[in-house]
Amino acid sequence: MADKEDNRYEITSETPLYTKDWYIKWVASVFVLSSMSLRGVEGYQDWDLGLSFVGVALWLIVSLMWNDRALILLNGVGLLFLLRTLITG
Repeated sequence: MADKEDNRYEITSETPLYTKDWYIKWVASVFVLSSMSLRGVEGYQDWDLGLSFVGVALWLIVSLMWNDRALILLNGVGLLFLLRTLITG
């Protein structure tokens, strides 16, 4: 048999590590994933809403730090939706 070519790929990050925005985005992601894990579980709707609110608010801060208009729009509008639910819920 012929030797197979080694097809391993190295994945590298384009974003700087251990900067303020790096820490905020990872904490925000933990909040959003935690809220998603509770979504639809009876009795945990308030936790879902609270964790989502904090996570999306933190992602909005990162979006502003990056000056990324698409993420600012997404997280800004998402935060307004969550705020509306917090107020009316």
